[in-house]
Amino acid sequence: MVFADFGDLVSIGSEPGLSVSGPFAPDLEGGGENLVSKAMFALVGHLPNSVGLHLEKRLPVAAGLGGGSSDAGATLRLLRAVFAPQITDDDLEKIAAGLGSDGAACLRARPVLAQGRGERLSPLPKLPELYGVMVNPRIGVSTADVYRRFDEMAGFGEVSPPDLPQDFQSPEALTAWLKTTRNDLQTPAISIAPVITTVLSALERSPGVLFARMSGSGATCFALCRNREASIGVAEALTQSHPTWWVQACRMA
Repeated sequence: MVFADFGDLVSIGSEPGLSVSGPFAPDLEGGGENLVSKAMFALVGHLPNSVGLHLEKRLPVAAGLGGGSSDAGATLRLLRAVFAPQITDDDLEKIAAGLGSDGAACLRARPVLAQGRGERLSPLPKLPELYGVMVNPRIGVSTADVYRRFDEMAGFGEVSPPDLPQDFQSPEALTAWLKTTRNDLQTPAISIAPVITTVLSALERSPGVLFARMSGSGATCFALCRNREASIGVAEALTQSHPTWWVQACRMA
């Protein structure tokens, strides 16, 4: 798992409870189901009665980007820093892991290899400077539905990760290694949202793209590019050719 330098924003709010704004705020369900609310509730014994949080939702919802879990991780770090500095890193990580399989990794918010159900974390080799593009066709895909379809396909393969080098000298070296891996959820996700194939094809045809794949359980796809200029060029071109898509250039780390 690596993390983009673009995402949602969590801040202390002016009113008790959770307020939400941003371009994707209307797509969120009730506040009680929001992972920010759940993270706040998990620390309720350490907080004043009148705490409020604000979420600026800038990432698509149900997009396969770990946005909700990253929001929860940001919430836990923020509330600890302001109200409960006595909470240890281990305790905070246990809380994050209880909020979702990717919760612990998203709390750390730095490159990590996650194994098991997401609870076994280890550092990745040194990564080069990475620039890329995230693209979502503005279609939400239910993670539960994707896993259900995956189970129906009965196509579970080898789960041992390929050997990792000590470091990746360049984006080209990283993408060569990535080509030896796969995302087992990509095929079932495409069966639910065929437009994912269109997104991947558009990325793969773009000049300067080294590698493209679906992110998580979809429907967002990402591309790794040769450099920052290439990522900006790909994002600008796709925004023009597919104005209904959500497209964002980013740095990954």
